[in-house]
Amino acid sequence: MPKLSNLARDTAIYGLSSIVGRFLNYLLVPLYTQKMTAASGDYGIVTNAYAYTALLLALLTYGMETTLFRFCSKSELDERRVYSTILTTVATTSLLFVALVVANIGWIAPKMGLAYADHPSYIITMAIVVALDAFQAISFTWLRHKKRPLKFACLKLLFIGLNIGLNLLYFVVFPAIEARHPGALRWVYDPSVGVGYVFYLNLVCTVAVQLCLWREVTAVPWRWDRQLLRQMFRYSWPILVLSVTGVINQSASQIIFPWIYPGTSTETAAQLGIYGAAIKIAMIMSLITQAFRYAYEPFIFGQSKEKSADSKDTQAQATKYFLIFTLIAYLAVIAGIDVLKHIIGSDYWEGLRVVPVVMAAEIMMGVYFNFSFWAKLTDRTLWNAVFSIIGCAMLVLVNVLFVPRVGYMACAWAGVAAYGSAMTLSYLVGQRYYPINYPIGQMLFYVVLTAVLSAAAMFTPIANVALLTAYRVALLMVLVAVVVRREHLGGMLRRLPVVGRWLRK
Repeated sequence: MPKLSNLARDTAIYGLSSIVGRFLNYLLVPLYTQKMTAASGDYGIVTNAYAYTALLLALLTYGMETTLFRFCSKSELDERRVYSTILTTVATTSLLFVALVVANIGWIAPKMGLAYADHPSYIITMAIVVALDAFQAISFTWLRHKKRPLKFACLKLLFIGLNIGLNLLYFVVFPAIEARHPGALRWVYDPSVGVGYVFYLNLVCTVAVQLCLWREVTAVPWRWDRQLLRQMFRYSWPILVLSVTGVINQSASQIIFPWIYPGTSTETAAQLGIYGAAIKIAMIMSLITQAFRYAYEPFIFGQSKEKSADSKDTQAQATKYFLIFTLIAYLAVIAGIDVLKHIIGSDYWEGLRVVPVVMAAEIMMGVYFNFSFWAKLTDRTLWNAVFSIIGCAMLVLVNVLFVPRVGYMACAWAGVAAYGSAMTLSYLVGQRYYPINYPIGQMLFYVVLTAVLSAAAMFTPIANVALLTAYRVALLMVLVAVVVRREHLGGMLRRLPVVGRWLRK
């Protein structure tokens, strides 16, 4: 339990930066969806562009984050040499990527569709951003390895805070000044740029964070160890496949949607914008998974290095509690959906029906991450690549078959098909190579209970919004009460001063 407590502590710090940061970043969603109407398709362009950047980031880091953890955990290797080799390699490939994009922008922009042909600067700007993000990812991984979650969290929050502040200036304050005093801000603001400021401000914030990582960049001499790099690539290329297919599972729908949706360019961008805005509400699951992953990777690799006897039991319990927590979060979002929907503009509300489906897919992705960790510990990462490729194939197939028929709803169900298949396969194969006694029966019980309660929350006909929300919160409390009782958490809660006093009353 002390080891799980350390994991929970680090997860809380990483999670605080992720959850608070994403919550603050949510301020941009109502801003964008109010300033960019669904019919204009501008938010569809934002959704599409960031889907591309997520995929490119996975390509440009090519599994080196996990590789850094793995090779630093080997006692015979100098961790500074490992870090230096990876940092130099990623910096080189990131620079080459930007050069290729700039050199071929005249061919790339028209091929991407939507409005990129008229605005190639969007593509160049985001190419520089994603290259810097890939380079920064190695420094952030080094911070995680050195157990420095506070600096990690502060820099993540710095980016979010700066991004929000600049966006408020350029989408609220400056337009108001321009309306009253036309031309007064001509040196810093041009109304015709419009949605382009989303991308340009992102670049400014990314550069600011890079300056704050200067110490991590200069902490080691920049040099390659070619022999070590060859070993790293043998380890990391299946992780690259895993990462790319994982991102494709999350972003491919937004990337391929413009190519397969049977509508005009404006209609397609509008529908994609509605879907992109609605899934922002469901992203609480990706926040939880991300926070857990930030703490879980160094924690489990550290246990592996120490050859802890109870490592497998710890993994099994961590997976169960991860599932429980995400199921509670799932039902909490459903309970508060009539409040949370105000995060996005009202003309995007028709997309809210995708929220439960996307959240279910995110939970499956998180469980898959837990189930697939055996491959990283046994250096059989090729299996993870296989599972992810199968999941990716499922996602693309569902999109291609059903987006022309049912629109963006098919994108949501494609995620369930992708992560569900990968999760199941990883568990079955993992039990052969690295058997872990997961409490599957208990986990299935909580899944079924949450499914029943969520169905009752979504399909009970109550017209009054306040009464309906109260009813849904009551169902959430049922789930929490069952968890507390079955997991024997009452004693722990009584030790908390505030809760203990309340329970004694």
